[in-house]
Amino acid sequence: MIKAVFFDWFNTLAYYYPPREGLHASACNELGIAVEAEGLAQSLAQADQLWFDEEARYPIRARTPQEQREVYIQYERTVLQGGGITIDDELLLRVIQRVWRLVENSGFALYDDVLPTLNMLKQRGLVMGVISNIRKDMLDICNELKLIPLLDFIVTSAEVGADKPQPAIFQAALHRAKVTSSEAAHVGDQYSSDVIGARGAGIKPILIDRYHLCDEIIDCPRISRLDELSNILI
Repeated sequence: MIKAVFFDWFNTLAYYYPPREGLHASACNELGIAVEAEGLAQSLAQADQLWFDEEARYPIRARTPQEQREVYIQYERTVLQGGGITIDDELLLRVIQRVWRLVENSGFALYDDVLPTLNMLKQRGLVMGVISNIRKDMLDICNELKLIPLLDFIVTSAEVGADKPQPAIFQAALHRAKVTSSEAAHVGDQYSSDVIGARGAGIKPILIDRYHLCDEIIDCPRISRLDELSNILI
């Protein structure tokens, strides 16, 4: 019986606001590259998947500067493909630097299905927490978004010293929730970090595929919206 549900943060509960497709388009336009933000939403999701796959393979911040540079370039190249843009590596790096500056000044917004779903799960008596690799002050962010009354805890990689998919961060969540692994489910958008990580810790994985990028995944429950959880957590 499931007694606790853990949630990934980015692309599961929240997204950057202003939306990142606009930030990438603005960064390009600053450099004289004409890009429409609307064309980047799908390719951003694909780039995120690439990033998290690389992170799961070997933490990016632990790589050499040259190796990090190659990942950054591959990421931004994937993003701009959605706008039909092909530019050289040095210009891609300049775009990335501008995007980072814009992202640092942005915040987060919740998907429209988050508060209704978490309220429903709270009423059912489930313990709920966030497991995130994001290295920001999640307590302040969750407080601003009115999530604190619905969450029992937040576990971050900075606090634990381990990133998803490493077992330690999931084990920390189990400890905070006071449940066994068989009594917990984890919802996240990345197969390599969320599904494999949760499964490796003995936790039931649920893949949320908001952008319909993972049709080939059939070895775990897959949802496109959080409100579909009511049909799974029974």
